[in-house]
Amino acid sequence: MLTAIVMLTATLTMNAQNQRFSIHADFVKPSMESEYVEITKAFVAECKKHNLQNSDWTQLRMDNGTYISFEAIPNMAALDVDTFAPLVEKMGKDKFNALFDRYAKCYDRHGSYIITRIENLTYMPEGAMAAQEGQNYRKYHYLYVTPSTAKMVAEKMKAIKELYAKKGSKEYYRVYHSGFGTLGEYFLVVISAKDEISYAKQSDENEALIGEEGKKLLDDLFKNISRYDPVTGYIRPELSYTAKK
Repeated sequence: MLTAIVMLTATLTMNAQNQRFSIHADFVKPSMESEYVEITKAFVAECKKHNLQNSDWTQLRMDNGTYISFEAIPNMAALDVDTFAPLVEKMGKDKFNALFDRYAKCYDRHGSYIITRIENLTYMPEGAMAAQEGQNYRKYHYLYVTPSTAKMVAEKMKAIKELYAKKGSKEYYRVYHSGFGTLGEYFLVVISAKDEISYAKQSDENEALIGEEGKKLLDDLFKNISRYDPVTGYIRPELSYTAKK
C-alpha cells in the first residue's frame, strides 16, 4: 500500500514543470491576532533592512484566523538550508530570538508541510503566477481523495480543464496536490479575485459559460471525492517579503 501511494504521488508531482511550495501555518489565537500582525510587520522590516536574500514568501489570512506563509522551493534539499542564518548574524542572535519568542505566545499550534502545483491540471492561460496584481482575495477548494480514487479524480480534473480551455473561460485556477507533512490526501483548487463580490460574479459567469456539459463534469468529480472543504482567504502583502535582487 505504501509503495502504491508513493508511486501515485510521484506520477502526479514528478514533472519538471511542477513547482513545490513550503507551507507554514500558524493557528493564531483570536485575542493575539493584532500582536501577531505587529510582530510579523517588525520581522518583515528587519528582512528589508538587512536585505535578506534567498527567502521570499507570501502570507495570507484564512477566514478562520489561520495565517499561512508559502514559499516556492526548487527541491526537497532546500529545506535543509537555513535561509534566516544571515539575518540572525546581522540582527544578532538575542534580538532575533526575542522576536520569535513573541510569536510563541500568539498560537498553541503551528506546523509546516509541502504541496506541489500540478501544471497539467492548472488552468492559467497567461501563466501560473501565485501573486496576481490586484487580486488578493482567494477561494480555496480542498478536494479530499483516497488512494483508490486519486488517479481517477486527477483525470476528471483534466477533463474540466480541457472544457475551460475550449470555452475560453476567464475563471483561472491553480491546482495543488498534498505532499510531505499533510495528513490526508487532497487536491487544492485556488481561485483569485479582487474581492468576494468579484469572485461571485466571475463564478456565475463561468457557470453560464460551461453550461450543462460543465455541470455534468463537476457533478461527476464531486461524486468521487471523500470530502470537500471550501475556505476563503486574503493575501496580506504587508506581511509578505520579496528579496531585492
